[in-house]
Amino acid sequence: MRELLAEVCAALERGRPCVYCAVVETRGSTPQKPGAAMLVFPDGGQVGTLGGGCVEAEVKQRALQALSVGDGRAQVRTFHLDDIHGWDDGLICGGRMTILLHPLPAGTTGATAAYYRGLGELAEVGRGFTEAVVVGERAGDRYLFDGDGVLAAFLAERPAPEAVAAQLSPLAERPRPATRQGVAYLPILPRVVLFLVGGGHVGQATARLAAEVGFEIWVLDDREQYITPERFPAASRRLAGEIGPTLADLAPSLAPNVYALILTRGHRHDEEALFRLASSRCGYVGMIGSKRKIKLIFDDLIARGVAAEALARVHAPLGLEIGSQTVPEIAVSITAELIAHRNLGPSATPRPPG
Repeated sequence: MRELLAEVCAALERGRPCVYCAVVETRGSTPQKPGAAMLVFPDGGQVGTLGGGCVEAEVKQRALQALSVGDGRAQVRTFHLDDIHGWDDGLICGGRMTILLHPLPAGTTGATAAYYRGLGELAEVGRGFTEAVVVGERAGDRYLFDGDGVLAAFLAERPAPEAVAAQLSPLAERPRPATRQGVAYLPILPRVVLFLVGGGHVGQATARLAAEVGFEIWVLDDREQYITPERFPAASRRLAGEIGPTLADLAPSLAPNVYALILTRGHRHDEEALFRLASSRCGYVGMIGSKRKIKLIFDDLIARGVAAEALARVHAPLGLEIGSQTVPEIAVSITAELIAHRNLGPSATPRPPG
């Protein structure tokens, strides 16, 4: 979403016409869910996807028709994914997608441009936001609320009615998209930081996968040559320094939106990292290693005064059990566990017994 909104803002700045298309409500089986978005250009080019297939093609056709009208008026249209639509290409989902089509003609400025700039800025900050799109009476009206639920912008004749704001779900509860009283609520959840302590092969492979599924990447290693842009191109922070002292400085500021993975090259570094992170406010702490190594480290840390309750929340061994053997397979198992924890909560990734 962040990249797509950056494309919208760039198109507006250059005066390049386009159509913003977003799924706001679905019923039944559909290739994409609410929140998915696509940008369509007059030459048929696009950024993002609504799931491909015949429905996406029809949405593009409707989008270009709306752009040709030239009035910049948003539309809300419903598309049915039945056997008539999907017979030729095998896409027979049987569902229904309600999609916002907002044509942005060349020269779009004023409140419309400001609204999309607001969307882009909130996406870039990463604290989350909620967009409320009217799908009933006055369909196409839109209201943008920041991460604290404060109205940041709107594309409507008047600010959001109290009833719209009253139906917002706190982002801390990690709500899913929902439609209530004729309004579709599309939450973008706060961005989760994946803090990799160790820049070796497993850390590198995990960073690559995690970045693709929306995690912001930080990496720490005591060897500067292991955290170069070439090894971690997606990382927004690359920290070189001794593991213990660096984490001692950082740990007090780490918040629940930070997931920490301990993947260093040795037992001593792993233990020092866990000593600093076990009692931190990180939303997830995991450590790679064998059960024997983990037990030895836990015993040492208890002797050093770390509470057993703090260690009980540590995910170790790390990753979902999929029989991983190679580095890429290990990275898949770790990333899958991170996704489950982020999307489904701590109960979805309990610490293995023993």
